[in-house]
Amino acid sequence: MFTQVPQPLVYAEALLAQFASLSRAADGAALLGDFVRGLAELSGCELTQLYLLDATHICLGMNAECLNGILQPREAASLPADYNGEQLLQFALCQNRVVSLSELSGSLHETSFLPPQATPWQSLLCVPLVNQQKSVEGLLLCASRRHIDLQGFADSLGQLGSFVLGQLHLLQRLRQPSGVTRPAPVSVPSASGYGLIGKSSAMRQTYSLISKVLHSPYTVLLRGETGTGKEVVARAIHDCGPRRSQAFIVQNCAAFPENLLESELFGYRKGAFTGADRDRAGLFDAANGGTLLLDEIGDMPLSLQAKLLRVLQEGEIRPLGSNDTYKIDVRIIAATHCDLSMLVGEGKFREDLYYRLAQFPIELPALRQREGDILDLARHFAEKACSFLQRDAVRWSDAALNHLSGYAFPGNVRELKGLVERAVLLCEGGELLAEHFSLRLAAMPADSSLNLCEHKAVLPPDNRPNLRERLEAMLEDSSLDLRECLEQVERSLLLDCLRKNDGNQTLAARELGLPRRTLLYRLGRLNINLGDFDG
Repeated sequence: MFTQVPQPLVYAEALLAQFASLSRAADGAALLGDFVRGLAELSGCELTQLYLLDATHICLGMNAECLNGILQPREAASLPADYNGEQLLQFALCQNRVVSLSELSGSLHETSFLPPQATPWQSLLCVPLVNQQKSVEGLLLCASRRHIDLQGFADSLGQLGSFVLGQLHLLQRLRQPSGVTRPAPVSVPSASGYGLIGKSSAMRQTYSLISKVLHSPYTVLLRGETGTGKEVVARAIHDCGPRRSQAFIVQNCAAFPENLLESELFGYRKGAFTGADRDRAGLFDAANGGTLLLDEIGDMPLSLQAKLLRVLQEGEIRPLGSNDTYKIDVRIIAATHCDLSMLVGEGKFREDLYYRLAQFPIELPALRQREGDILDLARHFAEKACSFLQRDAVRWSDAALNHLSGYAFPGNVRELKGLVERAVLLCEGGELLAEHFSLRLAAMPADSSLNLCEHKAVLPPDNRPNLRERLEAMLEDSSLDLRECLEQVERSLLLDCLRKNDGNQTLAARELGLPRRTLLYRLGRLNINLGDFDG
């Protein structure tokens, strides 16, 4: 580290003295000021600067500057607010590369970030500052009017800068106002220890079902609306079961056309088709001994369903172009947002395969059915987003929490995760506010029938009085409990909308403000078929 600097021993002693001095800094401003002064002493440069990224890790700004041994005031009007347009700085920052130039005046590089001087700047060193998480958080810069090689200082000054970053974060935490409580690291373990987040009764029931099937070889069918976490549950079953040391492979059955999906799953032999110039193992081979998740199983072509049934019944596969079969040991987990029994009735899914897949079904609850879990999940996603962005944890305002609690989340956990990550990006301070969340308020809960009756975006105006009268009559009927009443109202709403659109599901879904897949799921859940709205 010291071989390229003049008088290595003297330099090493001076560097050690800087570490000791900076460790005693009482506040952030003093720490940064002492740091740029120390850079000037160590490098012998007339100018030293420190640039740091803001809390969002988007904007680069100057935080301290020392010119001719004098610390420059940060409020100086000559200092621009950010340096996102400076190519040299952005290159070092984004590429995590040291920039060292000894003939600056004769180069074509833009250096408007350097203060103008009568004698032009000749030498420049720019070193990225890396934090404990190995992420670039800022830059240190040294410049001189003399022609000198500053490259030899890069490693040692970079380590000093990383130390200063750690000290700065420590001082910021220690000096946080006593009235402001930092959010504790959120890790909401489930009662079962499967790593899933949620303490609601619906999730406890899910944990119980997982525990029943965890150590058995039975095929599991995961059902639920889009975004409910079917792949997460499948991975939990694999990671906590006896196959955890083997492969976990996911294949979306809707992602490939029929021929490609077959070769992807079963593999092929050389010469099986045009372009098959070698043998290729399929995903069943890759998952041998482990777990294969077949996502969106309802979209698998009928002809391929027969081959999958053979795998489930006999535990053997035959690659394309081969006459031989061989045994495999793969645990298959299937997942779908569709009602497979309805697809069986329509002739779109094999009945024998359905009963083989539904050996152990697990219905994953929608987020609106998981009382109390929304806030736990939101805090977890916010913590993960802050960790990914290398920024301090954020606090939650009561308004933001209430805002999320009152939303139906038609996209379920996936939608919540996206909303929270976007809010963290938009949050420029340390607190998440309601305005950071862009919620589609027209997407009301499926169980909130009173709101459905009043909301113009989801209910045709000519149907509102009719539905309200039916709702009132149902509420007066003491033989119906609340859930039955709500299901009947939802059923009436869907039937009325389908009749109005002559059975066109796409138009009905658009009028109701729902994705078509969600409408199909609800039609299946309520056992609504084409005959219910004919004529």
